[in-house]
Amino acid sequence: MDFQTARKVMVDSQVRVNDVTDRGLQAALLAVPRETLCAPERAFSAYAEVEVPVTATRSLMLPRNLSKLLMAAAPKPGERALVMSGAYAAAVLAQMGLEVTLQESDAEALAISAPTLSAAGVTTVEAPLDRPQSDGWDLIVSEVAVPVRPDAWLDALKVSGRAVLVERNGPVGKATLHMRTPEGWSRRQLFDATPPVLDELRPEPAFSL
Repeated sequence: MDFQTARKVMVDSQVRVNDVTDRGLQAALLAVPRETLCAPERAFSAYAEVEVPVTATRSLMLPRNLSKLLMAAAPKPGERALVMSGAYAAAVLAQMGLEVTLQESDAEALAISAPTLSAAGVTTVEAPLDRPQSDGWDLIVSEVAVPVRPDAWLDALKVSGRAVLVERNGPVGKATLHMRTPEGWSRRQLFDATPPVLDELRPEPAFSL
Protein backbone atom coordinates (compact mmCIF):
# COMPACT_ATOMS: atom_id res chain seq x y z
CA MET A 1 0.00 0.00 0.00
CA ASP A 2 1.23 3.50 -0.85
CA PHE A 3 1.01 5.09 2.59
CA GLN A 4 2.47 8.42 1.44
CA THR A 5 -0.34 8.86 -1.09
CA ALA A 6 -2.92 7.73 1.50
CA ARG A 7 -1.56 10.33 3.91
CA LYS A 8 -2.04 13.11 1.36
CA VAL A 9 -5.56 11.94 0.58
CA MET A 10 -6.33 11.96 4.33
CA VAL A 11 -5.14 15.55 4.71
CA ASP A 12 -6.95 16.72 1.57
CA SER A 13 -10.26 14.93 2.21
CA GLN A 14 -10.54 14.87 6.02
CA VAL A 15 -8.45 17.74 7.38
CA ARG A 16 -8.40 20.70 4.99
CA VAL A 17 -12.12 20.38 4.22
CA ASN A 18 -12.89 20.71 7.94
CA ASP A 19 -11.39 24.21 8.15
CA VAL A 20 -8.02 23.10 9.51
CA THR A 21 -5.96 25.84 7.88
CA ASP A 22 -2.76 25.76 9.96
CA ARG A 23 0.00 25.02 7.43
CA GLY A 24 2.44 23.74 10.05
CA LEU A 25 -0.15 21.28 11.34
CA GLN A 26 -0.98 20.12 7.83
CA ALA A 27 2.71 19.55 7.12
CA ALA A 28 3.10 17.51 10.32
CA LEU A 29 0.12 15.34 9.41
CA LEU A 30 1.67 14.73 6.01
CA ALA A 31 4.95 13.67 7.62
CA VAL A 32 3.91 11.40 10.52
CA PRO A 33 3.53 7.69 9.59
CA ARG A 34 0.14 7.02 11.18
CA GLU A 35 0.26 3.41 9.96
CA THR A 36 3.08 2.63 12.43
CA LEU A 37 1.01 3.72 15.45
CA CYS A 38 -1.96 1.36 15.19
CA ALA A 39 -2.27 -2.40 15.51
CA PRO A 40 -0.01 -3.80 12.74
CA GLU A 41 -2.82 -5.84 11.21
CA ARG A 42 -4.90 -2.66 10.87
CA ALA A 43 -2.25 -0.56 9.11
CA PHE A 44 -4.26 -0.79 5.89
CA SER A 45 -7.01 1.35 7.50
CA ALA A 46 -4.72 3.91 9.17
CA TYR A 47 -5.82 6.73 6.85
CA ALA A 48 -9.50 5.86 6.58
CA GLU A 49 -12.13 8.00 8.28
CA VAL A 50 -12.40 5.59 11.22
CA GLU A 51 -10.99 5.25 14.74
CA VAL A 52 -8.32 2.64 14.02
CA PRO A 53 -7.71 0.10 16.82
CA VAL A 54 -4.32 0.10 18.53
CA THR A 55 -5.09 -2.33 21.38
CA ALA A 56 -8.24 -3.57 23.09
CA THR A 57 -8.47 -0.29 25.03
CA ARG A 58 -6.90 2.25 22.68
CA SER A 59 -7.54 3.57 19.17
CA LEU A 60 -6.35 6.42 16.97
CA MET A 61 -8.63 9.46 17.06
CA LEU A 62 -10.29 10.43 13.79
CA PRO A 63 -7.83 12.61 11.84
CA ARG A 64 -10.34 15.43 11.39
CA ASN A 65 -11.12 15.55 15.11
CA LEU A 66 -7.50 15.46 16.25
CA SER A 67 -6.49 18.11 13.73
CA LYS A 68 -9.34 20.38 14.86
CA LEU A 69 -8.34 19.88 18.51
CA LEU A 70 -4.71 20.70 17.79
CA MET A 71 -5.54 23.77 15.73
CA ALA A 72 -7.71 25.07 18.60
CA ALA A 73 -4.78 24.52 20.98
CA ALA A 74 -2.48 26.66 18.79
CA PRO A 75 0.74 24.75 19.59
CA LYS A 76 3.99 26.66 19.20
CA PRO A 77 7.51 25.30 18.58
CA GLY A 78 9.48 25.00 21.80
CA GLU A 79 6.44 24.58 24.04
CA ARG A 80 6.22 21.65 26.47
CA ALA A 81 3.32 19.35 25.64
CA LEU A 82 1.94 16.40 27.59
CA VAL A 83 -0.20 13.84 25.76
CA MET A 84 -2.33 11.74 28.10
CA SER A 85 -2.76 8.68 25.85
CA GLY A 86 -2.41 9.24 22.12
CA ALA A 87 0.81 8.36 20.33
CA TYR A 88 -0.35 9.93 17.07
CA ALA A 89 -1.00 13.29 18.73
CA ALA A 90 2.40 13.06 20.40
CA ALA A 91 4.20 12.38 17.11
CA VAL A 92 2.37 15.21 15.31
CA LEU A 93 3.20 17.73 18.04
CA ALA A 94 6.86 16.63 18.02
CA GLN A 95 6.91 17.10 14.24
CA MET A 96 5.65 20.66 14.86
CA GLY A 97 8.67 21.39 17.04
CA LEU A 98 7.27 20.93 20.55
CA GLU A 99 8.99 19.14 23.43
CA VAL A 100 6.57 16.24 23.90
CA THR A 101 5.96 13.65 26.61
CA LEU A 102 3.47 10.83 26.16
CA GLN A 103 2.00 9.36 29.35
CA GLU A 104 0.25 6.03 28.77
CA SER A 105 -1.00 3.25 31.02
CA ASP A 106 -1.46 0.66 28.25
CA ALA A 107 1.91 -1.08 27.96
CA GLU A 108 0.96 -2.78 24.69
CA ALA A 109 0.08 0.56 23.08
CA LEU A 110 3.40 1.99 24.22
CA ALA A 111 5.28 -0.95 22.75
CA ILE A 112 3.59 -0.53 19.36
CA SER A 113 4.40 3.18 19.19
CA ALA A 114 7.89 3.07 20.72
CA PRO A 115 9.99 2.97 17.50
CA THR A 116 8.14 5.87 15.87
CA LEU A 117 8.04 7.99 19.04
CA SER A 118 11.71 7.37 19.76
CA ALA A 119 12.65 8.51 16.26
CA ALA A 120 10.48 11.63 16.76
CA GLY A 121 12.17 12.49 20.05
CA VAL A 122 9.06 11.94 22.19
CA THR A 123 9.64 11.02 25.84
CA THR A 124 7.37 8.19 27.02
CA VAL A 125 6.15 7.46 30.53
CA GLU A 126 4.22 4.32 31.48
CA ALA A 127 1.95 5.38 34.34
CA PRO A 128 -1.74 5.57 35.32
CA LEU A 129 -3.63 8.41 33.68
CA ASP A 130 -5.52 9.73 36.69
CA ARG A 131 -2.89 12.45 37.13
CA PRO A 132 0.16 13.73 35.23
CA GLN A 133 3.58 12.68 36.45
CA SER A 134 4.75 16.32 36.52
CA ASP A 135 3.40 19.83 35.99
CA GLY A 136 4.17 23.16 34.35
CA TRP A 137 2.90 22.15 30.89
CA ASP A 138 2.07 24.61 28.11
CA LEU A 139 -0.28 22.12 26.48
CA ILE A 140 -2.13 18.93 27.42
CA VAL A 141 -3.85 16.79 24.78
CA SER A 142 -5.68 13.46 24.86
CA GLU A 143 -6.95 11.21 22.06
CA VAL A 144 -9.32 9.43 24.44
CA ALA A 145 -12.45 11.01 25.91
CA VAL A 146 -12.76 11.79 29.60
CA PRO A 147 -16.03 11.07 31.49
CA VAL A 148 -15.56 13.97 33.91
CA ARG A 149 -13.48 17.13 33.91
CA PRO A 150 -9.94 15.93 34.75
CA ASP A 151 -9.03 18.55 37.35
CA ALA A 152 -5.68 16.88 38.10
CA TRP A 153 -4.74 17.29 34.43
CA LEU A 154 -5.80 20.92 34.30
CA ASP A 155 -3.96 21.73 37.52
CA ALA A 156 -0.74 20.55 35.81
CA LEU A 157 -0.92 23.39 33.27
CA LYS A 158 1.16 26.51 33.70
CA VAL A 159 -0.56 29.89 33.63
CA SER A 160 -1.45 30.54 29.96
CA GLY A 161 -1.46 26.77 29.36
CA ARG A 162 -4.17 25.06 27.31
CA ALA A 163 -5.79 21.64 27.40
CA VAL A 164 -7.79 20.18 24.51
CA LEU A 165 -9.83 17.05 25.10
CA VAL A 166 -13.23 15.48 24.59
CA GLU A 167 -15.58 15.41 27.58
CA ARG A 168 -18.06 12.57 27.16
CA ASN A 169 -20.52 11.11 29.66
CA GLY A 170 -23.17 10.03 27.16
CA PRO A 171 -23.58 9.00 23.51
CA VAL A 172 -21.91 12.15 22.18
CA GLY A 173 -19.02 14.09 23.68
CA LYS A 174 -17.92 17.70 23.37
CA ALA A 175 -14.42 18.63 22.28
CA THR A 176 -13.35 21.35 24.68
CA LEU A 177 -10.59 23.92 25.03
CA HIS A 178 -9.55 24.79 28.60
CA MET A 179 -7.23 27.75 29.22
CA ARG A 180 -5.54 28.59 32.51
CA THR A 181 -5.37 32.30 33.33
CA PRO A 182 -4.03 34.21 36.36
CA GLU A 183 -7.66 34.58 37.48
CA GLY A 184 -8.69 30.94 36.99
CA TRP A 185 -10.04 29.00 34.02
CA SER A 186 -11.86 29.58 30.77
CA ARG A 187 -13.66 26.82 28.90
CA ARG A 188 -14.93 26.74 25.33
CA GLN A 189 -16.79 23.94 23.55
CA LEU A 190 -15.55 23.27 20.03
CA PHE A 191 -17.45 20.45 18.30
CA ASP A 192 -19.16 17.08 18.86
CA ALA A 193 -17.00 13.93 18.96
CA THR A 194 -17.36 10.33 20.11
CA PRO A 195 -13.94 8.80 20.86
CA PRO A 196 -13.82 5.93 23.40
CA VAL A 197 -13.97 7.01 27.04
CA LEU A 198 -10.97 6.53 29.32
CA ASP A 199 -12.28 4.04 31.89
CA GLU A 200 -9.55 4.94 34.39
CA LEU A 201 -11.23 8.28 34.98
CA ARG A 202 -14.77 7.00 35.48
CA PRO A 203 -16.01 7.90 38.98
CA GLU A 204 -16.54 4.99 41.36
CA PRO A 205 -20.25 4.12 41.75
CA ALA A 206 -21.81 5.72 44.80
CA PHE A 207 -23.90 3.54 47.07
CA SER A 208 -26.30 4.67 49.75
CA LEU A 209 -28.11 2.71 52.44
